[in-house]
Amino acid sequence: MTSTEASPDALRRAGDELADATVATLFERGEVGTFNTLMRYVSRVGQDLPAGLPEVAREYLHATSAPPAWVDWDEMEKARLFFVDNNVHISTALSFAAMPACYLVPHVARLLSATHGLSYPSKRMAETGQFTVYLMRPDAFEAGSRFIPAAQKVRLLHASIRHHLRRENRWDTETLGTPICQEDMIGGQMFFSLLVLDSLDRLGVHMSTEGAEAYFYAWRVVGAMLGVDQEAVPKDLAAARRFLDQYMLRHMGLSAEGAHLTRQLIDLYEEVVPGTFFDPVVSALIRHLIGDTCADWLDVPRTPWDTLVKAAPHLLGVLETIEDRSPLGAWALDRLGYLTTVLELSSLTRGRVMHYAIPDQLKEEYGVDTALPRTRRWTPPAPTVT
Repeated sequence: MTSTEASPDALRRAGDELADATVATLFERGEVGTFNTLMRYVSRVGQDLPAGLPEVAREYLHATSAPPAWVDWDEMEKARLFFVDNNVHISTALSFAAMPACYLVPHVARLLSATHGLSYPSKRMAETGQFTVYLMRPDAFEAGSRFIPAAQKVRLLHASIRHHLRRENRWDTETLGTPICQEDMIGGQMFFSLLVLDSLDRLGVHMSTEGAEAYFYAWRVVGAMLGVDQEAVPKDLAAARRFLDQYMLRHMGLSAEGAHLTRQLIDLYEEVVPGTFFDPVVSALIRHLIGDTCADWLDVPRTPWDTLVKAAPHLLGVLETIEDRSPLGAWALDRLGYLTTVLELSSLTRGRVMHYAIPDQLKEEYGVDTALPRTRRWTPPAPTVT
């Protein structure tokens, strides 16, 4: 099935056969607790699997222990350098554009509200940030790295959510499709890749075509490792634009859950930033990156900073020009970006490593019943005409 042949209905019905079967077996045999306990000790590539690990889990970990054979490692290195060059901007885009975009899809917002993470928004944001940092390390796929174990656990986490919602009859599959279906996984991949690139462009960040394409490619690799059907996923930025436009036109809208999650996100970052003077910047930045209509749907408050934030591209433009023209300036800004990202992640995690585990159950009260060349600047793919 090619991406042009994969109908939205087919993608909405499809889950992740390997991960779903693994999770179902763990629950059937009562081995989830044992798995979670032992997997806390499996955090790096190359570690020996602990004795007592359920056999079905051992088989799953073996089957998912390596990246796809088709990975172009030169392209992945370009993606890593792109991240190093833009890490603070990417973190900003992930936090203030990609996450709110997820909340604009009502059935996704409802699903997120059905997990324990709703009460701990910092945990969800920390997991996303930590996962991205693991991915963009030079040794991401080598012995000792944390990325592959994290991807394996996230894939099982998604499968466990599907398992709970189906078993507890708390998800209207006929209307909403399979929870965390292939369509939603591809949509999420587009949020964290193309939408991030769009946000960087909106912020005035200087990007090369090579860097943007490499960053998108890296998230294709991530998607493959998280169980996304590679026959259905967009292969380039133009196809990604078509998919994302059509996905959002089909699904985006208002929801109480989306507004609630957004409010929690805003509160979280207002707590992270010392003092209160800059608190309105959080709402203003979200509004700037996702637009007024979407921000209104999510009940993002309007503030006096809304106009001031629009000047951010001009300030970034000055910094980017310094970076373009001065190797020392580029090194200093890259280092500052890295330290800023680490500080933000440390604030969210309170200095701890986040662990991904299979939840024993979902929250009942939230039951769901329904260094690259800077020439040839990147130009966002045109919107789909419908």
